[in-house]
Amino acid sequence: MREYKVVVLGSGGVGKSALTVQFVSGTFVEKYDPTIEDFYRKEIDIDGSPGVLEILDTAGTEQFASMRDLYIKNGQGFLLVYSIVNAQTFIDVQPMRDQISRVKGGTVQPMILIGNKCDMEQERSVNSRDGQMLASEWGCPFFETSAKSNLNVAEAFLEIVRQINKIKQKQKDKSCCILL
Repeated sequence: MREYKVVVLGSGGVGKSALTVQFVSGTFVEKYDPTIEDFYRKEIDIDGSPGVLEILDTAGTEQFASMRDLYIKNGQGFLLVYSIVNAQTFIDVQPMRDQISRVKGGTVQPMILIGNKCDMEQERSVNSRDGQMLASEWGCPFFETSAKSNLNVAEAFLEIVRQINKIKQKQKDKSCCILL
């Protein structure tokens, strides 16, 4: 069974843990409890192939930002999460993406941009179009999700696995062996 290492990054309070717990256990965590680091494993079926998804739910607070390099180094795919009700969290994802690029040596990395908390439409401060434009600029998929109503949660996690597989396939296609 293939293993996939996914890292969930974003500012504090955007719902990284809520998304992860919703995906892994199908429950919504109402109470906000700042994470330092949580690790989850879930068996998945991705397009007919079994696999194990290892999810690292990271700290969003700045005091643990120095640990990000290690998370990024070991990750194969990245979910960059912001809250649609907090414009600053949208601004904060850009330096995180830059950090991924720096740590991974500038190579293209499987990544998904996620605007979470779309169940709070009446409090929205980040336009959906802005998220779509940024994802387009980065060349990655974009999802608006709601951990609370379980909207697009599984879709986002399964799509990052597809992105990982796509990049692995491209790398495999580039390598060749000449037999004489």
